[in-house]
Amino acid sequence: MEIIENLALGFSVALSPYTLMLAIVGCFLGTIIGALPGLGPSNGVAILIPLTFTLGLDATSALVLMTAVYYGAMYGGRISSILLNIPGDEPALMTTLDGYPMAKSGRAGDALVISGVASFVGAFLSTIGLMLLAPMLARVAYLFGPAEYFALYLLAFCTLGGMASNNQAKAAIASCIGLGIAMIGVDNNSGMPRLTGGNLHLMDGIDFLVAIVGLFAIAEVFFFIESHGKGSAIGVKLGKVRIPWPDILATKWTMLRASGVGFIAGILPGAGASLGSFLAYMSEKSIAGENAGFGTGVAKGIAAPEAGNNAAAGGALVPMLTLGVPGSGTTAVLLALLMTLNITPGPTLFTDRPEVVWGLIASLLIANIVLLLMNVPMVKIFVRVLQVPAWVLLPGVTMISFVGIYSLSGSYFDLLLMVAFGVLGYVLRKLDIPTVPVILGILLGGNMEDALRRAMVLSDGDVTFLFSTPIAIVLWLAAIAGFVAPMFLRSVLKKPQRITD
Repeated sequence: MEIIENLALGFSVALSPYTLMLAIVGCFLGTIIGALPGLGPSNGVAILIPLTFTLGLDATSALVLMTAVYYGAMYGGRISSILLNIPGDEPALMTTLDGYPMAKSGRAGDALVISGVASFVGAFLSTIGLMLLAPMLARVAYLFGPAEYFALYLLAFCTLGGMASNNQAKAAIASCIGLGIAMIGVDNNSGMPRLTGGNLHLMDGIDFLVAIVGLFAIAEVFFFIESHGKGSAIGVKLGKVRIPWPDILATKWTMLRASGVGFIAGILPGAGASLGSFLAYMSEKSIAGENAGFGTGVAKGIAAPEAGNNAAAGGALVPMLTLGVPGSGTTAVLLALLMTLNITPGPTLFTDRPEVVWGLIASLLIANIVLLLMNVPMVKIFVRVLQVPAWVLLPGVTMISFVGIYSLSGSYFDLLLMVAFGVLGYVLRKLDIPTVPVILGILLGGNMEDALRRAMVLSDGDVTFLFSTPIAIVLWLAAIAGFVAPMFLRSVLKKPQRITD
C-alpha cells in the first residue's frame, strides 16, 4: 500500500507538463548520443549536465532529464552496433555478434526492432525492480556505521576499477589519482589547506562537475582534434522497417531471463551494463545450445544482450540512490549531479526527499514507453544521425560545456581547470588508464576519509574496528574478490573479434 501511495506521488510529479517534456527531450537526446559510436551514456550525461544549470533546473527536473538521457543512450547504442558493427558503447558490444550478421543478411530493420523491444522489456522490468527493491535496501542501509561505509566505498573502488580496465594496476593508479584530487582544499578537521599550492581558488576543493565535464567532454574534443575528424562521417543504408512479430514472440522468455540477469548484475557495485550484457548473452547461449546458431544473426542473440544491458542500467540506480555508491560509470556522473544540487543519496533520501526518488521512478516508467515509441517508428531518423560529421557535433559539445560550467560558478578559473582535466583525461586514455575510477575517487574520497576518521575515533585508533561486524567482513571479502576476480575472468570477458565483411 505504501508503494502505491509513493508511486502516486511520483506520477503527480512526472506527469506535470514540464517534467514530461524534459523526459521526452532527454529520451531523444540520449538516443542520438547512444547511436554515435564511442560516446556512450557516461559521456552523454557528462556532456549534457551543464545544460541543467544553464536552464536553471531544480533537483527533480535535472535528475529526470539526465536519467532519461541515460536510458536513451542505452537504447541508442544498439543502432551503430547493428548497422556498422561498431558498438555505440561497451555494453552494446555483445549486440554486434548477432545484430550485424542479421543486418548483413538484409534484415537490418528487423534487428533494430527486436533490439528496441528487448531494450524496453529490460529497462521497464528493471525500473519495476528499482521501485520494489530500493526502499527495502534503504532500510538495510540504516544498519551501516562508519566501518561498514568505509568497506562499502572500498568495494566500489575495487569492483568498478577492476571492471573498468584490463589492467588492475592501472585501475588502482586511477583510483589513487582521484583520491588525491579529492584531498585538495581545506581539511574539515584541522582547517589547514591541503595540496592547494597557495591558490585561493582551490581552498574549496575541486568541483565534481568541472572534473567530470573535463575528463569526458573536453577530452573527447582533444581526441577529435588528434584524428582530424577521420571516420567521423559514416553513410549507412536501412531497408524497410517492420515489426517481426514471430521473432518477438519467440524471444519473450529470452527477454525476461536476460532482464533478471542484467538487473542483478547492475545492482552489484562496479559490475554495470557491460557484465549484464555479457552474462545475459552467455547464459542464453548455454540454454539454447550449440545448434541455436548464436553468432550467425539469430533473434535471441540480439534480444538477450539488449535486455540485459538495459536492465543493468536500471539496476545500477539502486545502490546509487540507497547507499550513495554508484553501480556504474554513468551513475557516478549522476551521483556528482545530485551532490552538486545538495541532494545526498542514501537511506534518508527516501524519507527526506520522496518527491525526488518517486518522481524519478515514475518518470523512468514513462520514459521507457516514450523510448519504445521513438525507437521503432522513428528509427530511420536516428540512423541519419550517423551521417552527421563530428566537425558539426563537437563544436556544439564544447560550447555547451563552457557555457554550462561558467553559468554554474561564474569563475574563469573553473574554465581553465576544466580544460586541464580535459588534458588529463586525454593523457590517461592514451595511456589506457580508465577515467571512471578517477571520477569515483573525486566523488567518494571525502566521504571515505570521513568514514575512516569516525571509525578511528569510535575505536580509539583500533584498526581491527574496520572488520568488527559481519556486514563489514562481507564487504571486505567482496571488495577483495571484486578486485582479484577480473584477473582470472579476463580471458572470458575479453572483447570478441568483430565480424568483418
